Amino acid sequence: MASLRDLRLQIKSVTGTQKITKAMELVAAAKMRRAQDRMLASRPYSDEIASIMSELMRRSPEYKHPFLMVREVRRRCIILVTADRGLAGALNSNNVRTAVRVINEGGVPASVVAVGRKARDSMKRLSWDLIAEVINYGDRPTMGDVLPAIRVAVQQYEAGDADQIDVVFARFVSAGHQQATVRRLLPVEPPADAAPIAADFEYEPEPKDVLDALLPRYVESLVYQAVLENVASEQAARMVAMRNASDNATDMIGDLTLTANKVRQTTVTTELMEIVGGAAALTDATN
Repeated sequence: MASLRDLRLQIKSVTGTQKITKAMELVAAAKMRRAQDRMLASRPYSDEIASIMSELMRRSPEYKHPFLMVREVRRRCIILVTADRGLAGALNSNNVRTAVRVINEGGVPASVVAVGRKARDSMKRLSWDLIAEVINYGDRPTMGDVLPAIRVAVQQYEAGDADQIDVVFARFVSAGHQQATVRRLLPVEPPADAAPIAADFEYEPEPKDVLDALLPRYVESLVYQAVLENVASEQAARMVAMRNASDNATDMIGDLTLTANKVRQTTVTTELMEIVGGAAALTDATN
């Protein structure tokens, strides 16, 4: 059994760790609220652009933009979104496993665009075809931060090096639930759940010309929305992970304190028995 001094040192060490995890939980909670606000603020733009695009496709049924052409999938491109840092539970590993599953189930060669340090490191470790990376995008990513990754993937599609592009990210469901999600980017699928537009617009120039300019923006908005969802999911997962760590530290401190009390009581009892035994021995020697 460990000595009382060792147990006290362990209690002190765990208490210090608990203070750190509690502080990290509070920081993650504050960052999660801000990330959630940014994510919700970006949704009206994504919803509106989806509605307009759906209306334009309805008005020009005979027009086939290259982004709308469905072709045989001989090669794929995956945009894998993860966090730059760990300590977020299973969030990053779930995204990576989902991407690996998608690639393996496809049965065709696939290239990967990594958004986030964890995605880059995982793809290098697995020796996948990593064609581009975006790291250190921070807690407040902008469209300019992720645009290079989007352009590389789109160039792959336009050049015929990829016949399908998907994005893998953690969708923010709630503070306690984040779901690894696969979303099709190209070829663009008409959004079936798009809300009707607010008014019957007249487009100038022709609807197909507007569609040419709108489709790239639509793809960019999908990827940017995925990154914002992943940032909010990261902070929520880190908050939960640090809360669990703090709770585990509390349980460990309780167990160590109980053990230390038992050791102290045993030590006191042993000392008392030695004192009593010594006093009895002196009494017998005097008599």
